[in-house]
Amino acid sequence: MSEKISTTNAPAAIGPYSQAIKAGNIVYTSGQIPLDPATGTLIGNEIKAQTEQVMKNLAAVLAAAGTDFDHVVKTTCFLADIADFADFNTVYASHITSAPARSCVAVKSLPKGALVEVEVVAVI
Repeated sequence: MSEKISTTNAPAAIGPYSQAIKAGNIVYTSGQIPLDPATGTLIGNEIKAQTEQVMKNLAAVLAAAGTDFDHVVKTTCFLADIADFADFNTVYASHITSAPARSCVAVKSLPKGALVEVEVVAVI
């Protein structure tokens, strides 16, 4: 059985998907972009501010599922510009310190013009 995870402390899904799904003791989050949960507007115009908001959103979704960054086992990171890699890593590493498996790729574009999107898999 799986369970949909939802919290008002992170942006609502902007499409036909859930913020996260819990299957057994594993949580799969949807990708989070730097949206303010209250207004739905994009936060910041540079990679560090946007990454900080993404991490806040992910933390809220993980908390709603009963877990946290210490229990993340895999991340997938999408950057609109690979030149932002170092600055992205600085903020990412201040939140996710357990060094989970990770993929990080540059993409052509992200929803709403975001510079970054991150999804995680965590255990409870």
